Amino acid sequence: MSIRPADQIVHKAAWLYYTHGLRQDEVAKRLDISRASVALYLRKARETGIVTIATSTALFASDVLARRIEDAFGLDGVWVAPENGASFDPATEIPALGASVFLSLAESGQKIGIAWGRTVYNIADVMSYADLHDVTVVQLCGNLGAPYSYRPDQCTMEIARRLNARGLNFYAPLVLTNERLARELREEPVIREQLAGVADCDLALYSVGLVSEDAHVVKCGAMTSAEVEELRRQGATGVIAGQMIDARGELLDCDYNRRVISADFASLRSIPKRMMVVQEEAKLEPLKAALAGRFATHLVLTQGMAERLLADLPKSS
Repeated sequence: MSIRPADQIVHKAAWLYYTHGLRQDEVAKRLDISRASVALYLRKARETGIVTIATSTALFASDVLARRIEDAFGLDGVWVAPENGASFDPATEIPALGASVFLSLAESGQKIGIAWGRTVYNIADVMSYADLHDVTVVQLCGNLGAPYSYRPDQCTMEIARRLNARGLNFYAPLVLTNERLARELREEPVIREQLAGVADCDLALYSVGLVSEDAHVVKCGAMTSAEVEELRRQGATGVIAGQMIDARGELLDCDYNRRVISADFASLRSIPKRMMVVQEEAKLEPLKAALAGRFATHLVLTQGMAERLLADLPKSS
């Protein structure tokens, strides 16, 4: 059992007030809401039993885990999918939770950036239809020629369809054959304009990828397994919007990254709401790198991954 995404602010208000001991005005400032709203949420928390949740009952352990991760990594919102016995299937639960959270963050008038991958496409596939207005959904990185349904243009257009939004695809390859060609393509007016426009997004949705022979860039033919292994030796730890990052979450200085057509990291980090969804347990190190690089303000993950994240924190934290 866990708290619905729409009710999370009630839990957060209770957590800050009862667990951290903040005054109501301090809670209001932290959550960017009015003091009257804080009072309303605290009353609702008492009436519904969330006060008990905020003081760490086992029944709602996943929600307490979420608050602890917010505290530890300075995130604005965390949602943990509770692992309820052997029937728990992250491939089903995480996309459903991710879709619900995403819809709670999406609003009319927004510009939304979408990356790619199986997780992102699965979120789009289970997402309810929303009748939003004046929303534009844009692709954050170049495209792949692979026949997978979860390539960047497919993810972008499917989410645009679910939001009743306008979809803008990125008409350039993700990876070019050489650095000179990539550099020249980035200077083409239409590509330059698309890349520059990423910083204007209000919300972004992506996951973090593995650096392995199972990576999408290998499956689509953009890289070989040997090339990926060489990047791992150079320090590649994860993949953000098609680009390799090191353990600190910084762009890896490598030939591959210089051949990629994707949003620069300064633009990604300037997006106010950066929602990251992780379902695979194998992604612990990539997720830690992504969090170190400040690529997420909002995070959806499994209970097991949340527990491992906290267990890996330095003892002084």
